[in-house]
Amino acid sequence: MIRRLLHRPTTWLVIAVLGAGAVAGLFWFQPWRLVTDTTVADQLSTADAPTPAPAASSPSGSSAAAPPAGPVVVRKGTFVSHEHDTTGAARLVRNGDGTHQLELVGLDTSDGPDLRVWLTDQQAITGPDAWSVFDDGRHVELGRLKGNRGNQVYPVPADVKLDNYRSISIWCKRFSVSFGAALLQ
Repeated sequence: MIRRLLHRPTTWLVIAVLGAGAVAGLFWFQPWRLVTDTTVADQLSTADAPTPAPAASSPSGSSAAAPPAGPVVVRKGTFVSHEHDTTGAARLVRNGDGTHQLELVGLDTSDGPDLRVWLTDQQAITGPDAWSVFDDGRHVELGRLKGNRGNQVYPVPADVKLDNYRSISIWCKRFSVSFGAALLQ
């Protein structure tokens, strides 16, 4: 019986189609990434929390203090889980030269295909309804996620108006879903 089936052209066609489908499925879903980890150890800034501006002018007549010379955390938040368990913190840092960078501190999430780091205008809330909203509004891609664990630094382009963005998402571009997000406050 099996010999007869192997001599039919349709049998070989079915085998070829199933084989091609298996290869395409493995490429698209990359299931092995659920059990792999990449740890990143970027050097984080030694940023301080922001200090409030003085309310009154100084006795010498100057009306404002000079901005701090070193890096300053201007906003920060803690990750909430979406499609995959995600922990860690995100902080937006203004460097001494006026540039900004996003720092992911102690990130721990699942690895996945085509993961990106996005600044978004969406709210970082919990629950399945929040998993796919980040591409509905305004977002800026800061780059591919360097790894699913550790400390990471992403420069923010100079033309990005940070007041327009309120959260960070670890976004899976292939499946249009957030792995986790942090509200920057």
